[in-house]
Amino acid sequence: MTEKETLGITNLEHVEHKHDYRDHPKIASLDLPELYQCVHCGLCLNQCPTYRATRLEPESPRGRIHLVKAAADGRIELSDRFKEHIYLCLLCRACESACPSGVQYGRIAETAREHIGPPGSRFARRILNFVFSQMLPYAGRLKLAFTLLRLYQRTGLQRILRALLPQKLRDLDAMLPAIPKKFFQPEANVLPAIGPRRARVAVLNGCVMPLLFGAVNDATVRVLRRNGCEVVFPEKQICCGALNIHNGEHVAAKKMARQNIDAFLHAGVDADIDAILVNAAGCGAAMKEYDYLLRDDAEYAEKAKRFSAQVKDAGEFLAGLGLVGAMAPVNLTVTYQDPCHLAHGQKIRSQPRQLLQAIPGLKLIEMEGSDRCCGSAGIYNLTHADMSQLLLKEKMQSVGAVNADAIVAPNPGCMLQLTYGAKNYGPNIAVYHLMDLLDRAYSEAETAAAK
Repeated sequence: MTEKETLGITNLEHVEHKHDYRDHPKIASLDLPELYQCVHCGLCLNQCPTYRATRLEPESPRGRIHLVKAAADGRIELSDRFKEHIYLCLLCRACESACPSGVQYGRIAETAREHIGPPGSRFARRILNFVFSQMLPYAGRLKLAFTLLRLYQRTGLQRILRALLPQKLRDLDAMLPAIPKKFFQPEANVLPAIGPRRARVAVLNGCVMPLLFGAVNDATVRVLRRNGCEVVFPEKQICCGALNIHNGEHVAAKKMARQNIDAFLHAGVDADIDAILVNAAGCGAAMKEYDYLLRDDAEYAEKAKRFSAQVKDAGEFLAGLGLVGAMAPVNLTVTYQDPCHLAHGQKIRSQPRQLLQAIPGLKLIEMEGSDRCCGSAGIYNLTHADMSQLLLKEKMQSVGAVNADAIVAPNPGCMLQLTYGAKNYGPNIAVYHLMDLLDRAYSEAETAAAK
């Protein structure tokens, strides 16, 4: 049996499915000029992870555009089979980088998902809807959930229960990273620059970042301050809504976008804030597209345009600002993984590499296919585990071929996925955020100077 057959996708195009189409309405009307921009040239095909894995036209951007257009025209129903094709896509947007016609495929897929709702069985959809609407918008509830997960891991309960779980749940449990002892909480809402002030920036705290990657948020703040940035954490900011948007839940996503816009505008974005900074690629891409998300909102459309125009990736901003201050050598050989929503979504490729190359002693080696998706893609590694792991194995083979000491990936989903890949497929090397290594260089220089 081939790997494709193991995944159950080789014959996806040919299997007959019986559905009750009464439960699947048509896409009534779509204001999507992107549907008519595609010229079906096929340059996107070999850039698409699912097409490369399956060689099936419906699992390509071109094929999915054809399906969505057919649904918009009323020629096909929004069946379970249609949903399978749309959700097997990772939304990595590699097709957008390859497309000569400038088709913004992400908008097509996200709009289709808005009509068909979250993936999975009815039970899975209920869980996802609960997470999207009752957990992600509420920082306190998220913190409580991760506190309970930490207790589950540290009391030995995880070891006992894992043996009793079905294999699929055991696999999911194995992917759960160790919950840190401490969550990130900024020392104050406004943190002064170290040295002469060069900029005043507002920073997204995020939802996953302070709970799983609090050390990265700490490092980001220290690096910004050492580079003359006054750092502001606006009150009442919440999750950016990226996971909601990518999985067809737009009601809560729009509410989250409005709350963040109000929080950041109140903090002075229009007046004395130079930029809104984000250290998670997926969050940054979503926030740069709030203007599209709220384009039909009479009250927020103009605010969203002003907001999105101010959003920058933290690495993008620092590369433009220019690094200052002494850095100690970091004697590592690293390879860089382009997060999809940074390289393809935000078109940011050179700036993170520029910052890495500015660190004394650090050597950057490029791996083959650095901008190919690692298979994380938000919650894709949970909803489509087989395809996700296939792509992760491919990624780890590219990592292994360059003989690096560590991988750098400035996005939490990529970091979790690559850490799992390093542990299970090798090479067993460390995974860092860009800000981790910049902070290490600055901190070690500061320690050396104090001796």
